[in-house]
Amino acid sequence: MAKDRASRSEGAPLVVTFGEMLIDFVPDVAGVPLAESGGFVKAPGGAPANVAVAITKLGGCSAFVGKFGDDEFGHMLVDILKKNGVDTDGCLFDPHARTALAFVTLKSNGEREFMFYRNPSADMLLTEKELNISLIHSAKIFHYGSISLIAEPCRSAHLAAMRAAKEAGVLLSYDPNVRLPLWPSQEAARDGIMSIWKEADFIKVSDDEVAFLTQGDPQSEDVVMKLWYDGLKLLIVTDGEKGCRYFTKNFKGKVPGFSVKTVDTTGAGDAFVGSLLVSIAKDDSLFHNEEKLKEVLRFSNACGAICTAQKGAIPALPNTSMAQELIAKGK
Repeated sequence: MAKDRASRSEGAPLVVTFGEMLIDFVPDVAGVPLAESGGFVKAPGGAPANVAVAITKLGGCSAFVGKFGDDEFGHMLVDILKKNGVDTDGCLFDPHARTALAFVTLKSNGEREFMFYRNPSADMLLTEKELNISLIHSAKIFHYGSISLIAEPCRSAHLAAMRAAKEAGVLLSYDPNVRLPLWPSQEAARDGIMSIWKEADFIKVSDDEVAFLTQGDPQSEDVVMKLWYDGLKLLIVTDGEKGCRYFTKNFKGKVPGFSVKTVDTTGAGDAFVGSLLVSIAKDDSLFHNEEKLKEVLRFSNACGAICTAQKGAIPALPNTSMAQELIAKGK
């Protein structure tokens, strides 16, 4: 298996991401309600797919596993993955279902709200039988969110993919990416997200997600530590432009963020995660080396910040030199 991992891209270890990719319709003017928006720009979206592209843009090696409608949007999205160097061997098309759509409201501060069209969309219909298990087995890291846990048959496919990865000794990475409008209720979201919590090797959550999952103050370390469990290698809490906090078995701390003019926060967390996964895939001793981890998180903070300065997720994902430039300026 190690040989298979190494042979994929001049020795770059493979990160497989799993879940949804969709079209975001982003209003051409920020701060206007959806009903009053005059026009929309279509942008590829879906956190796990954004992470896959973030990885290749930073020189890493990634593959995406998910299902698309056999429609123009579905083929457009898979083409975008291919153009960005993402392996699409795990991508499938469903002739009977549409590719998911989301209408995004951009507030004037760049934060957003979502209205989804998925009833059911193709990504929700991926079955366990359709999984490309050999692709998952060849990964160094298997990364996923929680949207794929909402409905069957995708939920069973998600759980089977995690099991296959774990059995092959692949590291599991989880970014829950809470999207409440997609769950039947807040309780269902909390229960669904926490149902697989203790399987992951590393988890990234935002401060808002800490507040939602614990119903406590996300700035309180005691509250954050409710999300820790024995066996977790790394827990990251992102605090927007303030940076991030990190927790491992042996050390904890925070790394300050970068101040940029925020246009659209879409994809910032995915840019952060993609950057972190590229680093962990190359060197998983980070969990035991605080100085190395802080350097990697500084780089990930820079990637997240750069992504907020432009509309859309995938077009705004940075390359390595852009992140290094921002870090140099910050010094």
